Amino acid sequence: MTLQQATLPVPQFDHIQLDNLKQEIEKNITQGQQFLNTLEQAPVEFSAQVHVLEQMDELENNMSESWGVLSHLNAVMNNTQTREVYQSLLPALSEYYTQLGQHTALYQTYQHIHDSTNFSSLSPAQQSAIRLALRDFKLSGVALEGEAKKRYAEISARLSQLSSDFSNHVLDATQAYFKPLNEGQLKGLSQSSIELLKQYGQQRELDQPVATLDMPAYLAIMTYADDRSLREELYKAYTTRASDQSDHKEFDNTAVMEEILKLRQEMAVLLGFHDFAEYSLASKMAPDVQTVHDFLVDLAQHARTPALKEVAELKAIAQQDGIEQLQPWDSGYYSEKLKQQQFNLSQETLKPYFPAPKIIQGLFQIVNRLYGVQIVERDAPVWHPDVHYYELEDQGKVIAGFYFDLYARNGKRGGAWMSGFRSRMQTTQGLQKPICYMVCNFTPPVGHQPALLTHDEVNTLFHEFGHGLHHMLTEVDNISVAGTHGVAWDAVELPSQFMEFWTWDKESLDVLSEHIETKQALPEELLSALLNARFFQSGMQTLRQIEFALFDLTIHSKNPALNSTQIQSVLDDIRSQFSVLPTTSYNRFQNSFSHIFAGGYAAGYYSYKWAEVLASDAFDRFEAEGIFNTKTGHEFRQAILAVGGKDTALEAFVNFRGREPKIDALLRHQGWTNDHKTA
Repeated sequence: MTLQQATLPVPQFDHIQLDNLKQEIEKNITQGQQFLNTLEQAPVEFSAQVHVLEQMDELENNMSESWGVLSHLNAVMNNTQTREVYQSLLPALSEYYTQLGQHTALYQTYQHIHDSTNFSSLSPAQQSAIRLALRDFKLSGVALEGEAKKRYAEISARLSQLSSDFSNHVLDATQAYFKPLNEGQLKGLSQSSIELLKQYGQQRELDQPVATLDMPAYLAIMTYADDRSLREELYKAYTTRASDQSDHKEFDNTAVMEEILKLRQEMAVLLGFHDFAEYSLASKMAPDVQTVHDFLVDLAQHARTPALKEVAELKAIAQQDGIEQLQPWDSGYYSEKLKQQQFNLSQETLKPYFPAPKIIQGLFQIVNRLYGVQIVERDAPVWHPDVHYYELEDQGKVIAGFYFDLYARNGKRGGAWMSGFRSRMQTTQGLQKPICYMVCNFTPPVGHQPALLTHDEVNTLFHEFGHGLHHMLTEVDNISVAGTHGVAWDAVELPSQFMEFWTWDKESLDVLSEHIETKQALPEELLSALLNARFFQSGMQTLRQIEFALFDLTIHSKNPALNSTQIQSVLDDIRSQFSVLPTTSYNRFQNSFSHIFAGGYAAGYYSYKWAEVLASDAFDRFEAEGIFNTKTGHEFRQAILAVGGKDTALEAFVNFRGREPKIDALLRHQGWTNDHKTA
C-alpha cells in the first residue's frame, strides 16, 4: 500500500543535521533577545501593544518548533552527539527565557493591555493568555531587582542543567545493566518473552537471552520468572539505578537531587513563597498545599481496607510455595498467579488478542465514533523505522497531525509521553495546525510478528492519545492557550485518564481485539475475566501512587528535604504510614523519579489523582447517556478538548458536567463501593 504524502508541513527527519538545528535554535534565541533589547519601554498605543504580543507569539512559535525537535530527538534517539548539542544550548536557552520572564517593558506591555478599557474587545483566548502571562511574569521574578534578579537567573540556568543531568543518569544507568541468562533462568517465561530477551541478546552480539532494565524485559521477568534469585537480582538493579547503591556509581543522582531541592527552595523564597510546593501550586487548580495533602490522605483512607485485603491474598498464595516472608520481588510474580487463580486471566493469554496494528485501528475507530474525526496514515520522514505519521481529518479537512513512536529500544528514554511539536496558531501565513509526538515503550515486535500488547500497554496508548487529542482538537488560535498550553497542570491529565475508560468496555474491546492467528475477537470467557479483574489490586495501586505524591509534596513543603538523608527519611516515614507492601533498605526509588526531578511534576505528582476525580466524574456522564453517545462526545470535545487554557480547568469541567466535580465516581471506578454501573 502506497501512502499519500503528508499534507501538513512536517520536519524532514531523514535530513536533519544537528549542526543546522543548533544554528537555527541559536538564531531563534538571538532574534528573541534582539527583539527584547529593542523594546525599551511599553508602547503607548493599544494597537502597538497588541502587536508586541503578536510578535512575541511568532518568536515563541519558532523557538518551540526548533527546540522541540532537538529535545524530542534527545529523548528518543539519545546518543553522544545529540546529547552534546542539547547540553551546549541549555545555558543560552535558560538565559533567554529568564530575560523574557523578567523583562520589565514586556511585562508593562501586558499590564497596560490588561488595564485598558479596550481589554474587553479582545477575544476570550487573548484575554486568558494575557492574564496567564501576568501570573507567569510574577512567578518568573519580574518584580525582583539587583542581586536577587541575577541570582534567579543563575538558579534557572542551573536547574535546567541539573534536570537534564538527572534524566541522562537514569537513561545511562538503565542501559548499563544487562545479564545473560541460561536455560534454567527462563523457566516460567512465555515463548514470546524469551524471543524478546534473545532479541536483546542479539543487540549485544550475544547468542543467548539477556535480561535488561528496559521495561518490557524487566516486567516479563518480574511477572513470570520462576527463578526467585533472578527476580531479586533484577529488582535490586532496577531500584538502585542512578544511586550510590548501584554497581554503576558514576550515574549516581544523589548530589543532583540535593542541589535541585536546595535551588528550588531558594528560588521559591526569592519569589516570596514559603516553599517550592506553595510556588508550584500558584499556577494549579488546587487552592493550597493543605488541600492537596488532605485530599491524598483522605483517598488513602478509602484505599487502605481494600489494599490490606489484597496483600493478605498475595501472602496466602506465596505461602502455598513455602514463602513465609513476601519480598518486593515476589509481588509481581504472585499477583499474576493470583489473577490467574481468581479470574483465570493472564496478560500472556490476552496478548495474542491485542496485536498493535489492530489496537491502533480500533483506537482510531473509537475516536471517530466519539468526536467525528477520521485518522489517516500518511507518508512523512521519520527518525526511526518503527515510527508512523498520521493526520486527523474533520469533515474531509486536515486539522492536525501526530507521530506514533511506540516501542522500547536502545537510546530511548523510558516511560510514555505526549509532546507538542507545533501548536495551533494564527500566523502571518494563515492558520498553523497542531502536530504532536506520542511516545511509548511497549514490547517491540519479535521476528516477523507484529507487536503484541498487554492490556496495561493498551491502557497506556489510550492515555497518551487522550493527551494527543487535547493538543490536536483545540479550537483556540493563540499559542499560549492552545491545546494543553495554559491548562492547570493538575487538570491536564483529565483527557488522558478519561480515554482509559474505553479499554474497559465490552463494546470497545470487540473493536480492539483480534487474535493474531484465528482473527477472532476476545472470546466471552476472556472478556468477562478481564472486566472482572478490573479492580484487581486497585487499593495497592492507589496507595503506591499516593506514596509517590505525598513524598513529592512533602520534600517540597513544610520542612523541605535538602539532603539525601532527609529525602530518605521522608520517604521511609510516608511508607511507614501508607505502604502495605515491604520494601528494602537499599531501594533508591527517588534517584530515578524523573517525573519530579527531570519532568514537570515537581510538587505536582498529585495531579494524576486529582485529575482522576475529574476524569471519573466526566465519564460518569457518558455511562448515564451512552459511552458512544455522539452528542455527549461532541459536548466533551467542545467543553474540554477544544478550549485549551482559554477557560479555567474548573470552568471547563462545569461547562461539561453542569456542576463542580465529586469524588463518588472515582470511588466506584476503583471498585470500592457497591454501586457498579456496567461499562
